[in-house]
Amino acid sequence: MDKKLFSLLLMALMGIFLLASCNDKNTLDIYGKISGRVTDAKTGDPVNAAMVTLVPGSKTQQTGADGTFLFENLDEGQYTVSVQKSGYQPNRKNMTVISGETVETLIPLTTIPTE
Repeated sequence: MDKKLFSLLLMALMGIFLLASCNDKNTLDIYGKISGRVTDAKTGDPVNAAMVTLVPGSKTQQTGADGTFLFENLDEGQYTVSVQKSGYQPNRKNMTVISGETVETLIPLTTIPTE
């Protein structure tokens, strides 16, 4: 094998290994996220253990003690975030997810009046 051809092959292999070893910051993130917080509409306090549902996809989770939730690895597009909790009126928001970005939202819940 000729020295020039060998050198070119060696450089090509090194280039491939260099590209393969790039960290995640250099890769394209094709998924998005929805991050949010559920609060009491009157007091602003976080609502713990509210049921948050994402449509389409029917992903469901409960808020933490701080009222937060996070849906990850979402395809780009339109989503509806619905929130329910006993003692509160349900609420929902329409969200647009963009690849590589996190959409943040605040969803207030209004208490159901007691008679």
